[in-house]
Amino acid sequence: MSANNLSAETLRDIPQSVTRALQEDIGGGDITAQLIPEDKQATAVVISREAAVICGRPWVDEVFKQLDKNTAIEWHIDEGDSVEANQKLFTLTGNARILLTGERAALNFLQTLSGTATVSRHYAGLAPNSQIKILDTRKTIPGLRLAQKYATAIGGCQNHRIGLYDAFLIKENHIAACGGIRQAIEKARQISADKPVEVEVENLDELHQALVAKADIVMLDNFSAVDIEALSSIDLGNTKIEVSGDITEKKLRAYNHGAINFISSGSLTKHIRAVDLSMRFVG
Repeated sequence: MSANNLSAETLRDIPQSVTRALQEDIGGGDITAQLIPEDKQATAVVISREAAVICGRPWVDEVFKQLDKNTAIEWHIDEGDSVEANQKLFTLTGNARILLTGERAALNFLQTLSGTATVSRHYAGLAPNSQIKILDTRKTIPGLRLAQKYATAIGGCQNHRIGLYDAFLIKENHIAACGGIRQAIEKARQISADKPVEVEVENLDELHQALVAKADIVMLDNFSAVDIEALSSIDLGNTKIEVSGDITEKKLRAYNHGAINFISSGSLTKHIRAVDLSMRFVG
């Protein structure tokens, strides 16, 4: 995936996210930027202080587009590129006040999404075989759901459902309220027959119930290695298998089983560390 592959939903979300970020940062005006002459022009360079996978160019572009369309941005890397410490990422040329006013919002997006993409690239490389896809979850930073989903894909992982609207994920409380796994799946088919139906199960008996009810995907929550191995003797039919729950790097490498289609981990989006970036005026 590249910036050219942004979904229509994400393309609509970027201007809104940037507007909110600028509003909360600028408020009634950037009083410190007023120290600089109003017509002063400047050039600034942004570097990464550490190795990372860079993601977030469209958000940076949008920040300076909203502040001043005359600001020139020259990117020295492509979206999804791996960079080394002190590598130049982009150069800004324009009104000095604008460059400083937009700096924090632009770098906040870039450091957060690059952090997400960097973790995702690492996890994608840990997949025990090419048939198993690593998925993200809905454990994202509030307000940045679509942005982080995009970043995990840039990093080489895949998206689970985007929200509560595009797929069913039936968990223990849903099952209890519906009266059982079969009843929950049947109700889901009645509500929206074209939406994928996934069921989270906690043991082999619940797995069997989900298979009989023909769930599209069954999520094995915190299954033991012994239970995972038992999949070899179970007829899964057309049902896909997802493994989840406390996915450590050690566990991920160990899930090299032919029956597993997906491994999902909230770590891709919730355990990220922002990449250390820096902007400096030059010339």
